[in-house]
Amino acid sequence: MTVAESTETTANAKIITAAVTTSKQTIEFQNLLAPTIVPGSARISMAAVTLCGTDSHIWDDDYASELPIIQGHEAAGIITEMDPSDEGNGFNVGDRVVICPMFYCGKCYACSVGRVNACKEMSVYGCYEDGSLVDEQVVPYANLFKIPDSLPLDLAPIVEPISIAMQACKRGRPVSGEKVIVNGAGPIGVLAVRYLKDQGCEVAVTDMVQSRLDLAKHCGADKTFVVDGGFPNAAQAVEVDTWTDGNGPSLIIDATGVPASLAAAIDLVATAGRVVCVGISDRDLVFDMRKLVSKEIDLLGSRNSQNLFPECIALLDKHQDTLRALVTHRFDFDNLDEAFTTLTTPNAGVGKIAIDFPGAQNV
Repeated sequence: MTVAESTETTANAKIITAAVTTSKQTIEFQNLLAPTIVPGSARISMAAVTLCGTDSHIWDDDYASELPIIQGHEAAGIITEMDPSDEGNGFNVGDRVVICPMFYCGKCYACSVGRVNACKEMSVYGCYEDGSLVDEQVVPYANLFKIPDSLPLDLAPIVEPISIAMQACKRGRPVSGEKVIVNGAGPIGVLAVRYLKDQGCEVAVTDMVQSRLDLAKHCGADKTFVVDGGFPNAAQAVEVDTWTDGNGPSLIIDATGVPASLAAAIDLVATAGRVVCVGISDRDLVFDMRKLVSKEIDLLGSRNSQNLFPECIALLDKHQDTLRALVTHRFDFDNLDEAFTTLTTPNAGVGKIAIDFPGAQNV
């Protein structure tokens, strides 16, 4: 990792430090001029950022992002400066906040029907424009959400992935008492489990890795199944059949990004059931089209979240002791090389990786 200093700074200018992904697997710490506060936005001193699979793809230059870019889209910090004209807007210097990274146009068809999470012109901090791996960031108030004093700031960035999981679940219209299978016990799958349990559902989880299933169990899963060569195998099929009274699960959330898993979900789901796909893949999906029609299945995609941050903050605050187990690794801001290497290392046992900024442990 190298350090590059901006040549445009002046002796009296306020300087911030940004981690800039400049090329494949290369991050440079750059000293940049601090952005100017304007009415309608606040300066945030960053406290913590968590990383996800999207970050690993951007770092590996295997994403739609244009490099160079400042990554980071799961973030929390403290308001340190506001424009005087914004006094009385409900925010104050010192407020602890999480940052919603999503921006939408408000004009396209998706926005016109309230589904801003699928905006045709969507942008996201850290993915399509500079994000939160920077010690200070200026953010519009519309993208800031205050967190309660009871919620530690170092855990608050998990609100963003909770919003992804919650959106997927809401797309599936869960009903108390129904039997649900979540495919994939990564962070999104595990967070989906916790939300579904709060809705009164019985939840089974599938994954290839036992340790991930153990975490799902810790977060509320009623059943877990190890996937080895396809799910369900003969014995698992009998267990699922018994569990669902011969109907199959009425809702399946697929968070694997594996086309074969989604195709299997279409086979397994109950007649008139719902299948929600939140995992992403560029590979082709092949499935029995007759089953989609004859079973009258609702096959649904899910992207980002539909302004769910307040509800997600409440969920994280309620279950913070349980969900803290998702954060398996923490690194200081100046140790991003090791953080990203760990994130992309198979069998490293990664759940969520958190990046702590200087002074964050004191807030």
